[in-house]
Amino acid sequence: MNPTSTEAQRPLALVTGASSGIGYELARKLAQRGYDLVVVADNAEKLTEAARTLSAVDEPTQVEVVHADLSQREGVKKVYESVQALQRPVDLLAANAGVGVYGGFSDETDLEEEISLINLNVTSQVHLIKLISRDMLERGAGDILITSSVAGVLPGPRMAVYAASKAFLRSFGQAIRNELKNQGVNVTVLMPGPTDTDFFERAEMQGTVVDESAKDDPAEVAEAAMRALAGGDDHVVPGAKNKLQVGAAKLMSDQAKAKVHGKQTQRKH
Repeated sequence: MNPTSTEAQRPLALVTGASSGIGYELARKLAQRGYDLVVVADNAEKLTEAARTLSAVDEPTQVEVVHADLSQREGVKKVYESVQALQRPVDLLAANAGVGVYGGFSDETDLEEEISLINLNVTSQVHLIKLISRDMLERGAGDILITSSVAGVLPGPRMAVYAASKAFLRSFGQAIRNELKNQGVNVTVLMPGPTDTDFFERAEMQGTVVDESAKDDPAEVAEAAMRALAGGDDHVVPGAKNKLQVGAAKLMSDQAKAKVHGKQTQRKH
């Protein structure tokens, strides 16, 4: 992390999907490290409560709340306009917002939900990162954290569109990192495995093998992300089990990887 703000002004971090889970923990870790925050989520009640808690993490922390639906272009514009109104540069962007859809692609899932997933997980990320990275490039400084997933290297039966969206983010993040790395802007891709958040409930994955397996602590995932950003790493896979899975995936065919992932997304009962 390379904040550019002067000593008189704390650096500013923009965190999407910040009302709970990994996003909330990323915001909390950043507050602990002296950042002011702009926090974004689509659930106004949960976001307001999260902001109240985040304000208390470190007494000087300023927390700006932006309630926005990032699956809509207007939501991304609202976030960017809110940031511009602060007349402060974004030193760090944690592009974390995302959602999952569970079920067989051809006969179980709803197309509109999957289109919304693509709009949130992919389109909004490209849109917001385009706007923020341009500003960072102009200043020659900044950090971007993109939340992908170990699913980004594992084709996902019963989560086909979700896994593909995370593969997109992984590839996208590595590409723009290469473009920006010699211009003062660092890009790090976060690739968590199953984490103890409300993701599985929201995706209606209760009772699946992966839902009932051991999950990582979102605070530990966020801490790993902070260390990776500080080190300028290209990506980070938190947790030994997840590192092994990603390492093994490099030696497997796509069909073999799909088979492994498919066993995890089966319902146990």
